[in-house]
Parts: sequence; structure tokens; C-alpha cells
Amino acid sequence: MAESYIVIFALVISSMTLVVVPVNGNFHKSTTFNWGVNNSVIWGGGDNLALVLNNVSGSGIQTKKQFLFGSIQMLIKLVPGNSAGTVTAYYVSSVGSRHDEIDFEFLGNVSGQPYIIHTNVFAQGIGNREQQFYPWFDPTADFHNYTIHWNPSQIVWLVDGLPIRVFRNQESIGIPYPNAQPMRVYSSIWNADNWATRGGLEKIDWKSAPFVARYRQFRARACRWGGFESIAGCASNTTRTNFWASPAYARLSYAQVGQMMWVRNNYMIYDYCKDTKRFNGQMPLECSQPMF
Repeated sequence: MAESYIVIFALVISSMTLVVVPVNGNFHKSTTFNWGVNNSVIWGGGDNLALVLNNVSGSGIQTKKQFLFGSIQMLIKLVPGNSAGTVTAYYVSSVGSRHDEIDFEFLGNVSGQPYIIHTNVFAQGIGNREQQFYPWFDPTADFHNYTIHWNPSQIVWLVDGLPIRVFRNQESIGIPYPNAQPMRVYSSIWNADNWATRGGLEKIDWKSAPFVARYRQFRARACRWGGFESIAGCASNTTRTNFWASPAYARLSYAQVGQMMWVRNNYMIYDYCKDTKRFNGQMPLECSQPMF
């Protein structure tokens, strides 16, 4: 290809089910292609990756290991130019009809228009919890850090260290929460021009293909799934390695609340909890609860 794609991939894998030790990862050893292998590039001993979309196929990867709770991060540089109709997805998900899932999706744009950062969370197969933001930077000009911090108390979506969204565990009042199903980490690029850009009005311009998503420093500092005993073990805050479950991560700090509200007040463009027409006034229960 005309461009050189540089991605540094580092994955955390533990030698014990409930112990997390950061080690250098390798795409060949730690991930597998779940589709579009011919539209993917790995080189440099397995440390470099690019995912590509053209008019034949998109592409995607997933981790070989499953995790329950942790901090998942990725540096991503999105498709430049006219990326209308494309979606670059980065998420964690279990499998099955009652699956859990935590999403970052980056909705492509017409040249000169901003990307949309699309977030969602599924618990026991129930989603419809979308929140969307414009980035406060050009996500195609450089790499930016997108982090999913997931623990027994809350899920936090962060961009360059700034929290943009939080979803708290409120199972005690009947709101499902993803805390008992193992997740793999996924990333992909695909054709979604039936909905992604202006509700599907803007289609992919295949003359601009190939569309390339690039990555650096993927880290999964997370609890590796080792069976149902991991439900309790990965949630425990009594072990030093389960840092994500420590009281310090149970709630946003005062400073983080301020950062999140700055993002939401200035860059949020859609919140399902404000869409009364969509839900005919019967709003999801969590929308009436404190956010943090």
C-alpha cells in the first residue's frame, strides 16, 4: 500500500487467572482475525497492524483471551479525508443473545465535518443507551487514547484521560449491569453507510478507498477469565493486582466530574436520557438516577 502503517501492540496477559502482569504483546500470539484477513496488515514480528476497508471487505481482530473487569486502552488514528459511511469500532463484548458489551464507535464524516464518537453499553442483551460526542481535536491528525475502564462499580469511557461518560452499577434497583460475562476486546473497520453518517444520507465514496484505521499501544490491564470463579475473584478489591476494583476507582473524583461535565456541556450531541420522544416518555430507569 502507499502508506506505512505503524501500530505498537502491547497486551496484558496473566500467568494466573486472577493476577495481572503487563507484558509485551504480539498480534500473531495474542489476537486473531475474526474477518477480513486479506484486508489487514501485520508486520515487524507481529507488533504492527493496520485494518483496512475497501469495496470488497472490511476487517477486524479480537483477543484470544477473555477478561472480566479491567482497564482497556488503545491509541487510535482514524481514517482521514472523506470517511463518510465508515465506522471504526473498538469495544469489549461477550457472546450470545443476552450478551454484555461496552462500545466506542467512530462514525465517519464528509471531508471538513467532525467525526462522531458514539458510545453504548449492553447488559444482558439490552442496549439502546447511546451517547454521542464531537471530538475537541482532529482524530485523524494524530493518535489519541481511548480507554474503557470497567469494574464492579462503574464503567467509564475516557478520551486522552478525560472521562466523557459513566455508567454506574445500579443492579440493586433493577438496572442490569455487565458484571458476570467474560469479554473479548475487538476492533474493526466496516461499511455502515446505511446509518453512520447523517442517518445514512451520506454514502461511502469508494474512490477514496482504501480506508485505513491505525493503532498504537493497545493494553488490556485486565483480569483474565478462568471460569465462573472469576466472577468473584475478578471483582475482589483485596488483591493488589485488581487495581480497577480498588475504592479509588469506585467513583469519579471531584476533578474527573469537572472534566466530564466540561466535555458533556461543550461536545455532547446526543443523550438517550434526554430523548423523551424515542421512549414515549417512559424513560429508562437509570435516567432518573444520579450519574455519579
